[in-house]
Amino acid sequence: MDDKKIIEMFFARDEEAIKETEKKYGKLCSYIASNILASREDSEECVNDTLLALWNSIPPDAPEPLSAYIAARAKNIAISKSRANNAWKRGGNVKVVNDEILSLLSDGHTLAEYYESRLAGKVINDFLGRLNKSERKVFILRYWYRASDRSIMEETGFSQSKIKSMLARLRKRLAEALEKEGIIV
Repeated sequence: MDDKKIIEMFFARDEEAIKETEKKYGKLCSYIASNILASREDSEECVNDTLLALWNSIPPDAPEPLSAYIAARAKNIAISKSRANNAWKRGGNVKVVNDEILSLLSDGHTLAEYYESRLAGKVINDFLGRLNKSERKVFILRYWYRASDRSIMEETGFSQSKIKSMLARLRKRLAEALEKEGIIV
């Protein structure tokens, strides 16, 4: 079923929209959640929470493209769940892959706050557009899908040392691009 029809079903409050969305995007949500969360049960809960969030937000939202909207929802829900699971009061420690990117920002702002500004969004999009296909794939796998080194190795065929050095170079280039535009890193 195409995305436009699924969105129409959400607007009509047809519960089949949830089933169709899960059928089409359930694996994507599960992939994102499992890269962030430690357990299969938490990942399944994240998928269900994502579907509920879609039901509650469409309408009024009419997202385009639907896949990116769903992926962003799943990622945010999984990150929130991970933070809750690893809160200090529960004896855990908060460890987020994006710390590597957040370390670029030195004035107390988060990457999310910068990204919301048009300038930072444009800089990041332009940066991604200038990367070659393999660099972009590694960068997005790590920082969007939060894939582990092992997952990236399986997806790309690159060695772990190549992935680590590529990501270090990409973070440096991104920092330079952000600084060039006046974004404090």
